[in-house]
Amino acid sequence: MRTFTQRTTRKLALVGAVTATGLLLAACGTDDSMSGMDHNGTSASATASATTGTPSGAATDAAAPGPFNDADVMFAQMMIPHHEQALEMAKLADGRAEDSEIKSLVSAIDKAQDPEIQKMKAWLKGWNKPESAGHGSGGHSMSGMMSEKDMKDLAAVKGKAFDRKFAELMIAHHDGAVEMAKEEQKKGVNVTAKALADDVVRTQSDEISALRKILDRL
Repeated sequence: MRTFTQRTTRKLALVGAVTATGLLLAACGTDDSMSGMDHNGTSASATASATTGTPSGAATDAAAPGPFNDADVMFAQMMIPHHEQALEMAKLADGRAEDSEIKSLVSAIDKAQDPEIQKMKAWLKGWNKPESAGHGSGGHSMSGMMSEKDMKDLAAVKGKAFDRKFAELMIAHHDGAVEMAKEEQKKGVNVTAKALADDVVRTQSDEISALRKILDRL
């Protein structure tokens, strides 16, 4: 006959074995459930890229992180030369502009658009895309761009004549930028690029209104 102590010891041993087995199974279950997760966020990035149609995955440049598409690339490639021409127009105001409001707007354009050019160049580098893709053909024209004659005519005048012509040309130029930015708002997917498009629409629309008021009084 087994003693009380023997029976108790055997029960405790069985309980210990069951508990150990349960813990082992729970651990295995945990491993299985976690195996599909990437703690570095790679799986999440891949999923985001797949759903947005990213041509080459997520952006690698910190200036514009996250997925991007062809519309984002085109926006940067087209807006860079567009901004560059606006800066060329602004430079012509030196020694030619007379109106104080025109001079203030020229300063605002210079301060805003040069940094934006550098940002967009950084995006394209991070996306492994060229700064220019020949959008002047194939149906991708840059709206609002001045012709060589327009630039020469602007450079040939001074004082009030310059102020008036500058306002007229810059209104058309800004209209083109706003049009391209609205296209990015509709078709782009990169958060940083779309935020810049929002800024372009807001600031340049305000400047268009200011330039029209200046024209009315000149």
